[in-house]
Amino acid sequence: MHSGPVLLVIAHGSRDPRHAATVHALVRRVRALRPGLRVETGFLDFNVPSVRGVLESLAAEGVRDVVALPLLLTRAFHAKSDIPAVLRQAPPGLRIRQAEVLGPSPLLLAGLERRLYEAGLDPADKSSTGVVLASAGSSDPEAIAVIADIAREWRHTGWCAVRPAFASAALPRTEDAVRELRAAGCRRVAVAPYVLAPGRLPDRIVRGAAEADVLAGVLGPSREVALTLLRRYDAAGLPRLSALGA
Repeated sequence: MHSGPVLLVIAHGSRDPRHAATVHALVRRVRALRPGLRVETGFLDFNVPSVRGVLESLAAEGVRDVVALPLLLTRAFHAKSDIPAVLRQAPPGLRIRQAEVLGPSPLLLAGLERRLYEAGLDPADKSSTGVVLASAGSSDPEAIAVIADIAREWRHTGWCAVRPAFASAALPRTEDAVRELRAAGCRRVAVAPYVLAPGRLPDRIVRGAAEADVLAGVLGPSREVALTLLRRYDAAGLPRLSALGA
């Protein structure tokens, strides 16, 4: 029997049904990797159950300790504002620790690379391939800087070049980064969507990848994402839980 805090995975939510389906598949994988850990899912918008609804249910059951984990790849507005605001409205008596967002993480880079190979890229062509690290985008400068840092780090693992791109709120767009890598002399260009689930902005990345040689799938419910999620849960740790809801 697992004695640690309940893990509450907090997803943004979307009108696109592929988003919730991907979130639920990821949570199933997390449960399979950590039998005995209670994992619940709550959405900020569009989907049910809501984060508030899950917290109310847990409190009614007598649960005391919760680790709330934002299902986000960068620490932007939702992690800094929306989620803490919702957690502060939790029922009295719940001790809640907000875990760090998933990225950046070497595990996620490994997941991105595996998705590229699954999409048909030959590992032998790595040194002659330029990669577009395509994220949804954010108006938060910290989040944009993190994507640029990840691209620089990934470049040092043997790619011809790695360029960040954004589907919204920041430049360059995916198609412009693809052309830039062509102009830089990369023999092949691949697009790696740095997103967790399909949706409107990921679809924009797909359209922007029309001139690329390889387009990877989203990270989705991959083993790498599930392991990263569990690492963030473990790092939050029961001894450091704070009484956000008390």
